[in-house]
Amino acid sequence: MNGALAFLLVFATIAGFELGDRTNFALISFTAREPPLPAWIGAAAAFLATTILAVVIGGVAVAFLGPDLWLVRLAGGLLLLAYAAYLAIGPGSDGATRAGRSVLTTAFLMIFLLELGDTTMILTINFVATYADALLVGGAAALGLVTVATVACLLGPRLGERVEPAALRRIVAGLLALVGALTILYAVDPGAFSVLGAA
Repeated sequence: MNGALAFLLVFATIAGFELGDRTNFALISFTAREPPLPAWIGAAAAFLATTILAVVIGGVAVAFLGPDLWLVRLAGGLLLLAYAAYLAIGPGSDGATRAGRSVLTTAFLMIFLLELGDTTMILTINFVATYADALLVGGAAALGLVTVATVACLLGPRLGERVEPAALRRIVAGLLALVGALTILYAVDPGAFSVLGAA
């Protein structure tokens, strides 16, 4: 797979999953009550920070595991399945609490904490392990997350009070289960996905 196609795949996957993620709903809900510009700055900074963290973790895995890299993919698939189960049966939460902090700081902390170990972070680690191109994956993932943050901050003031996350949580849980199963299949049998041109 050429670089442009890989970039587009990572961007679309990360942005697509973030659209239905709890972090996005938390940001929409937050900007329904707070000024959107400082919220966007804080959210974008948090997304960049977690993307860098995910790329570093994925890069370390590539460097140290070498031929055993399939273990990272297997672990990522299992984590996605576990998170899908959590979404399907766990309680919803927007994670937005504010204790005298600025809008920017609150948005940064909220998004950063919600993203740690979240779906898109796991997917980014898996993409680094798959394509072994940290800059490409990091750039595409960061752009996807910041794009979604932009949409959330633009729509939040209008849609925040009307968004019903429960149904979307179930849809996202099903998609995560599918992606998790495919990730495990790829870890066990990479030849099944040779069309992706992964390393």
